[in-house]
Amino acid sequence: MSQALLKNYVNGEWRLSSANEQIPVKNPATAEILSYVPLSPAEEVNQATDLAAEAFEIWRRVPPTERVQPLFKLKGLLEVHADEIARLITQECGKTLKESRGELQRAIENVEVACGIPTTMQGTVLEDIARGIDEFMIRQPLGVAAAIAPFNFPAMIPFWFMPYAIACGNTYLVKPSEKVPMTLQLIFELIDQAEFPPGVINLVNGAKETVDAILQHPKIRAISFVGSSPVARHVYAQAAAHGKRVQCQGGAKNPVIILPDADMEMTTRIVADSAFGCAGQRCLAASLAVTVGEAQTRFIEAIADAAATRVTGNGLNADVQMGPVISAQSKARIESLIQSGVNEGAKILVDGRNPQITGLDHGNFVTPTVLDNIPPDGEIAHTEIFGPVLGLMSVETVDEAIALVNQSPWGNMACLFTSSGAAARKFRYEAEAGNIGINIGVAAPMAFFPFSGWKDSFFGDLHGQSHHAVEFFTQTKVVVERWPKEWSRQF
Repeated sequence: MSQALLKNYVNGEWRLSSANEQIPVKNPATAEILSYVPLSPAEEVNQATDLAAEAFEIWRRVPPTERVQPLFKLKGLLEVHADEIARLITQECGKTLKESRGELQRAIENVEVACGIPTTMQGTVLEDIARGIDEFMIRQPLGVAAAIAPFNFPAMIPFWFMPYAIACGNTYLVKPSEKVPMTLQLIFELIDQAEFPPGVINLVNGAKETVDAILQHPKIRAISFVGSSPVARHVYAQAAAHGKRVQCQGGAKNPVIILPDADMEMTTRIVADSAFGCAGQRCLAASLAVTVGEAQTRFIEAIADAAATRVTGNGLNADVQMGPVISAQSKARIESLIQSGVNEGAKILVDGRNPQITGLDHGNFVTPTVLDNIPPDGEIAHTEIFGPVLGLMSVETVDEAIALVNQSPWGNMACLFTSSGAAARKFRYEAEAGNIGINIGVAAPMAFFPFSGWKDSFFGDLHGQSHHAVEFFTQTKVVVERWPKEWSRQF
């Protein structure tokens, strides 16, 4: 594995950053240094943005049917190189190869949907709003847009936004997470082969200074962000203060409700995959299981067994079911929160702190952890852990369970496991969350639906993916038009 300094991709060419500081990119399973990422200064963001703004004046005039042709090529390239990309995701992010392949497939699906832009970007027309007067609404691109991407899905999340922005006629700038910059480095090699015009898609590596430059640059018209809620709130406020459109996906504390009539074997398997898949490092990970009535006894034993027997290790190994968390700092934070739960009175059924993983002594491993009887008003019940930790609560009625869901400041996802259609309808109608699952543990919308989020889990109006992305990356123009007959006689 090369330990080279990663490059930026600006105006259709690879460029070495002039950054004075570089940080290592480490394999979270082995602590091996994979490469070094530059922390690009503000002037490099400014230069990339100015070039993207110049490219926009040409790109916006390219017909939509032509704009999607490089996207079709990119889809094919992503499919051809899928195994290579998935392996790199696992090496720098830690998740299993199966999870990495699934992530990339979701990215490809967003490219597919964005290729339908000649239909989805269409406006509306009404003739004769008054006698001889027609009115129509058209959609036009904004200009330069940017994404500030997180570490947990280095391939998928940028594609919630980028292909739609490009297909709509905008130009684009991506800042990958400095923790996992190599995946997009590889994907941009494929973008370079897809024959986008220079300046249409750009990549600038960096950290806080890079982000601040993106938030402040006057030519960047729209910003997409995914990360923790405190940072999402900051990005939203700063970008909006500089006159930009903003969509910021924040944190979550996703509850799953288990009724007594649920298929317990299926429910246990699905909840375990949701809570411990990707080492709990996804915004749709189940982190709180609420059993109703008699479901408590059966579920506790089953989920504890599922947690204790889950195979943890290097995600490149075929038999491994869960990889490490992203960093030593994350490991320490997660283990500290587990202890906070114990201090608050929770009973630890399965303890994943400081595990011994053979041959991986320096990896950032926390194995699946289950905490029972966590206090509803405690820190552990309301803090996003972002690790493989599942807290358990019990209530007597579905109304109490829904009340627990709705009193939370979070609103990303809530799921119900039941055999009752009436209970399912009540839950999806009353639960205050943007993504609802019924007998589903990860209610991740397909690319042709928006990725919803409510309350402190989302700051903005329009979400990523689908028609929300098209609306976010376009501005509407209404034209009211009259052509008097006497003017037409001149021709």
